[in-house]
Amino acid sequence: MADFTDPDTLAASLLEGSRAALSRAITLVESTRADHRATAAALLDRLAPETGRAVRIGLSGVPGVGKSTLLDAFGSMLTAKGHRVAVLAVDPSSVRSGGSILGDKTRMARLSVDRNAYVRPSPSSGTLGGVAAQTRETMLLCEAAGFDVVIVETMGVGQAEVAVAEMVDLVLLLMIPGGGDELQGIKKGILEVADIIAMNKADGGNVDAAKTAASEIRSALNILAPRSAAWRVPVATVSGMTGAGLDALWSEIERFRQVHRDNGAWDERRADQRVRWLWSSLDAAIRRRVLSGPNWPAEIAAGENAVRTGERAPSAVAEDILDHLGLPRSGGNR
Repeated sequence: MADFTDPDTLAASLLEGSRAALSRAITLVESTRADHRATAAALLDRLAPETGRAVRIGLSGVPGVGKSTLLDAFGSMLTAKGHRVAVLAVDPSSVRSGGSILGDKTRMARLSVDRNAYVRPSPSSGTLGGVAAQTRETMLLCEAAGFDVVIVETMGVGQAEVAVAEMVDLVLLLMIPGGGDELQGIKKGILEVADIIAMNKADGGNVDAAKTAASEIRSALNILAPRSAAWRVPVATVSGMTGAGLDALWSEIERFRQVHRDNGAWDERRADQRVRWLWSSLDAAIRRRVLSGPNWPAEIAAGENAVRTGERAPSAVAEDILDHLGLPRSGGNR
């Protein structure tokens, strides 16, 4: 059996397409143990040059819109075309117990047993933005393992849901007809970051309603400033139940990729995302080191108590913590 505690061995197995190695690697990047984090960091560093060849899709939509059902049909269609598909499904964690049902995999009956697919449910663990804390790292691991389509299924739509746009190539927003005002419950923010919109459940007696709703959304998009002069957001009608419109949806995704590769926006967007990832990683690393330092639990408890009672301002206590770390109080642009 391969020694998956060694980053070089784990990297080699993962590059060979080992599903066991991929699962072990994802467990490592999701772990909070210091030794696991060190191994995960070394592993990601070794794999970085082997990533970046997949198309990264963020799938968002209100709960009940049929994301998992559509993914099951869409992913199965792609594997039949010869693609290898990884689905990272994020489930909300309980604010009381911290637990998560992780039921998305059970709703993707075909994809979860497809040899050319990998479905990984992950708890949000309190992370805002509809994605899990280590979603970026997991995406890279899937790419290194040979998956050429990576789809992040978010928890649902909210104002913080736009965070998924910071880690994928395009955002696919799923909607359904029949709710009266089709924009009801959909925040403007997610519409502004959507690259493709799909009106789901266009089947049976809902076909005409879906077409009408899609037309209304196209009209609504006219009042929003486009993200790119080279791309007008298309609104498709699809059915996760029957598979109708899924071929056309994939064609739109391929067209999006081609247009943005041709004008350089594809590579520029990924480069910007990597830099933002660096700074978010730095923020998280500083927080971990502050909390794990000697005598820090007592220091932080005292600071929290002073803030809780209103004796001190949170920003002042934060500066004191940085002073204890030996970081100078100097201005900066970030």
